[in-house]
Amino acid sequence: MKVWNLRCAQGHGFEGWFASEDDFQSQQLRGLLTCPLCGAAEVVRAPSAPRLNLSGARAEPQVASAGKGPGEAAAASAPAVAGAPAAAPTLEQMQRVFLQAVRQVVANTEDVGTRFPEEARKIHHGEAPARGIRGQATEEEREELRDEGIEVYSLPIPEALKGPTH
Repeated sequence: MKVWNLRCAQGHGFEGWFASEDDFQSQQLRGLLTCPLCGAAEVVRAPSAPRLNLSGARAEPQVASAGKGPGEAAAASAPAVAGAPAAAPTLEQMQRVFLQAVRQVVANTEDVGTRFPEEARKIHHGEAPARGIRGQATEEEREELRDEGIEVYSLPIPEALKGPTH
């Protein structure tokens, strides 16, 4: 199994699993590879570092510097700035978190399509059972719902996630 980093024409990075180089090329030629974020079909392999199995590797023992006690040696190996904020997440990490959140919304809501405004009103007024719904509404319809005290949020769902979830 080949696991490759891929990138679409919009710059979104994602991972692809293929049986072989020929399988990748075949899927690419047939237009089967699409970006899970934007649905773009222009997908190329991105540079990646090889994965190495280092399970047998051991951490190097810490050696106390001459003239320093154990506490001082440990302090010397500590991060340069104590309490510094963690490194900012990478674009790929943010995309992964976004896709997980969207998958969660899709899995736990009912798609009511263009009936969204009327269904939201029915739920709000107790005329339909309370449940999470999603669908389409124009900006004007969303404003009207907000004016009526009905909370609505716009969430772009990538084309790849609009179909059946696996």
